[in-house]
Amino acid sequence: MQSKFRANRTAITEFILLGLVETPGLRPVVFVVFFFAYLVTVGGNLSILAAIFIEPKLHTPMYFFLGNLSVLDVGCITVTVPSMLSRLLSNKHTIPYGACLIQLFFFHLLVGVDCFLLTAMAYDRFLAICQPLTYSTRMSQTVQRILVAVSWALAFTNALTHTVAIATLNFCGPNVINHFYCDLPQLFQLSCSSTQLNELLLFAVGFIMAGTPLALIITSYAHVAAAVLRIRSTEGRKKAFSTCGSHLTVVAIFYGSGIFNYMRLGSAKLSDKDKGVGVFNTVINPMLNPIIYSLRNPDVQGALWRVLKGTPSLA
Repeated sequence: MQSKFRANRTAITEFILLGLVETPGLRPVVFVVFFFAYLVTVGGNLSILAAIFIEPKLHTPMYFFLGNLSVLDVGCITVTVPSMLSRLLSNKHTIPYGACLIQLFFFHLLVGVDCFLLTAMAYDRFLAICQPLTYSTRMSQTVQRILVAVSWALAFTNALTHTVAIATLNFCGPNVINHFYCDLPQLFQLSCSSTQLNELLLFAVGFIMAGTPLALIITSYAHVAAAVLRIRSTEGRKKAFSTCGSHLTVVAIFYGSGIFNYMRLGSAKLSDKDKGVGVFNTVINPMLNPIIYSLRNPDVQGALWRVLKGTPSLA
């Protein structure tokens, strides 16, 4: 009787992921492009991590958080892209129900930590520019580790909440997901039970997980901008803004793609635009972060060059 009840709740045992393209002739091209993107992303982020380890100039709170961000970027692309590549190779488009939920959990876990780490980085810039005299004590190694630990704890709670909530829904068919990985909007579309409570939960928790950090980031940079504008030296203002520009670029890309993805749950049908946003979230963002943070930073560039050449740091 119990097994019959469980079977009635979720008749679907696997989902079919259509992937990025449905034309067989384009699949080899997609495989090559995304395999290359995966190698570049993993290589770029691990290089940033190595540069932070070997360069004493980068042993600062900002780069401690950036190192953690690089680990998250590697994790985020690894959760989605390798499984997509294996499906392209095997021409098998199914994913078991349990594996789908596991992918959903880890994706939201890593993205959630990303939210809070970006907030911690904004707070670090606020203290460095607006409170320089107390910076070393207010952003000590203990504080840095606490901020990272709290980020993981809050993100874990968020990911677990959504995964348990989606597991309570019934999936009776169809089981075709027009995407290349499992995410909440696509699963909501397939559920044969009401998703109203799940969507309300997503908005409520999303306000805490994304809205609050975004508000804190904006507040931090409002204070930073006011402090920088009071600097009389043009060179000083330029240097202060350059240290914040990279982070603001990453924040804009991260939140812009996230808002587009999750604020469209009321739409009757999810389109191919959502695949593009998914590529942005899982591939483009992690691949761009090392480029953005190293492009205008001579210390990072010098450390990366030493990593590539295998030479020790001069400091």
